[in-house]
Amino acid sequence: VDKIQAPLLIGQGANDPRVKQAEADQIAFSMKEKGIPVEYVLYNDEGHGFARPDNRIDFNGRVEKFLQEHLGGRAEPFEKPAGSTAQFPLLEKDKQLS
Repeated sequence: VDKIQAPLLIGQGANDPRVKQAEADQIAFSMKEKGIPVEYVLYNDEGHGFARPDNRIDFNGRVEKFLQEHLGGRAEPFEKPAGSTAQFPLLEKDKQLS
């Protein structure tokens, strides 16, 4: 984390056997504490790679929006698909602290 300088988008499947959620949590929360731009999306019903179509569509839309915000250019308007299970641990922790 100490060497990360660019904004980072993290997409994590909670059931990923290769990259544990705790590792994604550690990176995301450390970056936020250091003031490094980070967005963290957690899909609680996914593993390593997103198998559910609504979650794939959701994450692809978030990638497009993230790239547009940080690199410039255009992006289609984003609407979360009805079946997406996207959660936002960084935002949820902020709500708990409020």
